[in-house]
Amino acid sequence: MQRYRYKAKNRNGDIVAGEVEASTSLLAAKLVRQKGLVVISITPISKGILDLFAKVRDNISYGDLAVFTRQLATMINAGLPLTEALLILRAQSKPALQKIVAQVLADVEGGTALSSAFAKHSRVFSPSYIALVRSGEVGGLLDTVLVRLADNMEKEQEFRGKVKGALIYPAIIVAGMFIVGFIMMVFVIPRLLSLYTEFGAKIELPFPTRVLMFVSGALSKFWPILLILTGAAIYGYGLYRKSPKGRRKTDELLFKIPIWGELQRQIILTELTRTLSLLVGAGVSILESLQITSEVVPNVVISDALKDVSKQVEKGFPVAYSFAKHPDAFPFILSQMISVGEETGKMDEVLSKVSHIFEVESDQKVKTLTSSIEPIIMIFLGVGVGFLVVAIILPIYNLTTQL
Repeated sequence: MQRYRYKAKNRNGDIVAGEVEASTSLLAAKLVRQKGLVVISITPISKGILDLFAKVRDNISYGDLAVFTRQLATMINAGLPLTEALLILRAQSKPALQKIVAQVLADVEGGTALSSAFAKHSRVFSPSYIALVRSGEVGGLLDTVLVRLADNMEKEQEFRGKVKGALIYPAIIVAGMFIVGFIMMVFVIPRLLSLYTEFGAKIELPFPTRVLMFVSGALSKFWPILLILTGAAIYGYGLYRKSPKGRRKTDELLFKIPIWGELQRQIILTELTRTLSLLVGAGVSILESLQITSEVVPNVVISDALKDVSKQVEKGFPVAYSFAKHPDAFPFILSQMISVGEETGKMDEVLSKVSHIFEVESDQKVKTLTSSIEPIIMIFLGVGVGFLVVAIILPIYNLTTQL
C-alpha cells in the first residue's frame, strides 16, 4: 500500500491537508471524497531508499507473467472454472503477483470480464495481452488464446535470454576494464609515480610517463567532480530523452550505431511481427492490431511508422503498401511478405514466418557483435597495458643507463 498526501476543500471552503493509504491514486482520491472533501491534489509520499527496495520487491518480471499465463492456460484448458483457476494461482504466485491476482479474482467474482480486470493493472498486463484475452472472451476461445499467448511469451522470453546471455560477457569485461582502470589511475599509479618526482632533477621524464602523471594527477584530485559531472550528464540525458523531440532523436541515433543499431532493429521487428501474428491469429482486426502494437513498441521511429501505417490502412490502402512507405523503419522483406499474406489470406502464418526470419538474423548479428567486440577489447587492453609498462619502466631504464 502507498501513502498519499492530499489537499482538499471542506464544506466551508477551507483548505485542509492530510494523508491517506491506498493502492492507487484513484482509490486515494475516492477515500478523500468519502470524507466529504473536494480533492485539489493527490501526491504519493516517497519513502526514499525504502521506496526503492519496495519497488524492487514488488517488481513483476516478464518471466513471472509468462509462468502465470502458462499456468492459467493449462488450468482453463483442463476445464477448471476461471475463478477456481485464479484462486489456485493466488496461492501459488510470488507475493508481488499475488496481490494482482487477488484483485483480478475479486473483480471477476464481482461480474467483471477477465480482460477488464487485467486492464486495471496496465503496469503488468500490456495492451496486446489485454486485447488477446478480450478477443478470446468474445470468440469463446479463451483457452485456445491463452495457450497461444503462453507459447508466444515463452518464445519471446527465450529469445530475450539468448540476446542477454550473448551480450553479458562483453558487457562485464568492458565494465570491469573501466572500473579497474579508474582504480589504478586514482589510487595505485600516483603512488608508483611519486618515486619519479625525485628523478625530475636528474633525468628528463619520458613523454608517456609525463602523460600518465598528468592524467593520474587530474583524476586523483578531481575524481569526485568527474563522478558528479557523469551523474549530471546521465540525469540530463534522461530528461532530454523524456521529451518527445529528445526521444525521437536518441532512437534515430540508436539505429545508426554500427552493428548494435541494426541488432536493436532486428530485435524490435522480431517481437513486433510475433505480436502482430498472435493478434491477427486470435481474431483481432489488422487495424486494431497495428494500433495496439504501436503503443508497446519501445522505439519511437518504429512506433510512429506503425501509427502512420494504421492510418493508411484505415483510409483503405493495402497493408503491404503502407509498410513499404516507411523503408527507414521496416525492411523490404516485411512489406513483401505481408503482401503475400494479404493475397493468400494467411496473414498470421506469414507474420510468424517473418518473425522467425528476423529472429535468425538477430542471432547471427549477436554472434557477429560478440565476435567483433572480443578482439577489440583485447587490443584495447594490450595497448593500455603496454602504455602503462612503458610509462613506468622507461624512466628506470633511462636512469640506469646514465649511472
